[in-house]
Amino acid sequence: MSDPVARAAELLKEHRDSIDRLDAILVYTLAERFKHTQSVGRLKAAHDLPPSDPAREARQIERLEKLADEARLDPEFAKKFLTFIISEVIRHHEKLQK
Repeated sequence: MSDPVARAAELLKEHRDSIDRLDAILVYTLAERFKHTQSVGRLKAAHDLPPSDPAREARQIERLEKLADEARLDPEFAKKFLTFIISEVIRHHEKLQK
């Protein structure tokens, strides 16, 4: 029979290793997303378009809430997360317009 504390420590390490890999995926995915949003911001600035698009932002939030629900992730958390990302994108777009 194996030691339950040692087994728990092993499982804890496996979970933490998975969390670390997922954190890396999140960071690289966000970096890729922001590369695209920076391109959008430069395009908007070059054509004197507003830095934000409230209709698209509302559609994106609705879409993400649906995806979160399907993934069994708290839709309110997903909404807060995307709202934060959108606010950062708009902030970057506003800087490009100056």
